[in-house]
Amino acid sequence: MPRLLLAALLLITAPAAAQTIPAMPATDAAIASPLRTYALRLKPGQDLRRELLAFAQAHNLRAACILTGVGSLTTATLRLANQEGPTVYQGHFEIVSLVGTLSVNGSHLHLSVADSTGRTLGGHLLDGNSIYTTAELVIGELPALDFRRETDPTFGYQELVVRPATAAPAGAPGQQPAPVKKRRK
Repeated sequence: MPRLLLAALLLITAPAAAQTIPAMPATDAAIASPLRTYALRLKPGQDLRRELLAFAQAHNLRAACILTGVGSLTTATLRLANQEGPTVYQGHFEIVSLVGTLSVNGSHLHLSVADSTGRTLGGHLLDGNSIYTTAELVIGELPALDFRRETDPTFGYQELVVRPATAAPAGAPGQQPAPVKKRRK
């Protein structure tokens, strides 16, 4: 009986508790967007980063993200934390995580890979990541947004700036075609 009473109390108070979550400060306000998804597979020998950037260009992606990415590599090229240049690893690696933002205005992608012993490495995704058997990717486009890279004075790096998208011309990639009216016979 006490468990039933507790469950009923939780159900009654849950909606009120959900409404009391404090709002984010105006300086950190998030901008909402619908989500359009793309699924693709990369094949052996293709370069993971180059193909992602080419996909962004081909589809004029102004604000997108990697929703999921799995597969395998024979070469992993990463910029490790607090390092200036690339570190290149040769062998067979499983992609265990691929995340980041993707835009024709600048992308920021991170990759984690595991070797045959389970040792995991991760860092900034650079050119030079060669697909071994496959890379299975799902990309999410946020058509109401525009991702930009601007210098942040804190450290001097090009960091993400999120803006509302400007209206795209009719027929631009990512736009839905106008509905076709059927003629009566």
